[in-house]
Amino acid sequence: MKIGAGMTENHLFRLFTRPEEFGELNSLLRTTNSSLRTKEVNLEPTPKKRIFIGLLVLTCLILSFFTFLLWYVPLVGLKNIHSSLPFLYSLILAIFVFFMFSGGLLLIFTVLRGKDILFSQRLRGIVAKILFPFMILMGKIVGVSKEKVQQSFIELNNHLVRSNHHRTRPGRLLLLLPHCIQDFDCQIKITGNIKNCEGCGKCEIKDLIELADQYQVKIAVATGGTLARRIIVENRPEAIVAVACELDLTSGIQDTYPIPVIGILNERPFGPCINTKADIQKVKKALVDFLEPSLP
Repeated sequence: MKIGAGMTENHLFRLFTRPEEFGELNSLLRTTNSSLRTKEVNLEPTPKKRIFIGLLVLTCLILSFFTFLLWYVPLVGLKNIHSSLPFLYSLILAIFVFFMFSGGLLLIFTVLRGKDILFSQRLRGIVAKILFPFMILMGKIVGVSKEKVQQSFIELNNHLVRSNHHRTRPGRLLLLLPHCIQDFDCQIKITGNIKNCEGCGKCEIKDLIELADQYQVKIAVATGGTLARRIIVENRPEAIVAVACELDLTSGIQDTYPIPVIGILNERPFGPCINTKADIQKVKKALVDFLEPSLP
């Protein structure tokens, strides 16, 4: 008969007849607990940026197929106009395919190496302005939700920004927060001046202000995209750490390019747009990544 994990009735009898067996029991329990903890640690989610990379590869393959059709179908007709037109047409399409695959491979290698190989800043612009809308469409076709594609885009953007090793002074770094991170029942208005916060500790505004003061960076709260853009225009930052939901982060990253932005998704234990939270350690790491190496 089984008494427990790895323990039989015979084991139980020996515990009472031979007290020294208690040492073996303790060892067995420690081993079991250790293995359970290991399993818990290994249950980590797959990095979200893989979704974007996968959709990118699929898009390149589909575009290559359509490029082949664009090359093959008119080829016969162009010969009737001029003998050199098929060659010129083929050359143009070949250049297009070359740049498409070169950009995709460069993006993938940059992500894999975690370092700036070539043109990571320009790659970020291509991803934000051109590829992202295609990835949303491709996600719909293959059944990947818009939210997951947005999360993947944010992860990929953060990776490209960090690989570029952009550094700035504390006074030119902006920490931008959503209004929903403030306690819903709080009567104090902090959108005009976040320092109006009385530091009651009911939300994370107090901790984020202390973090901004520690690194001497600018901090502001925005109620939406319009106010966020105005804050950016007024402060003219060289880099931004932004906390928001998927929609606001993706649109903000696109709108503020070429300013480098590290986006941090807020946590929504009570649902969207009410009493949201920010991972303070992630915010701290993002600030440090932007600050000059000599700073703490």
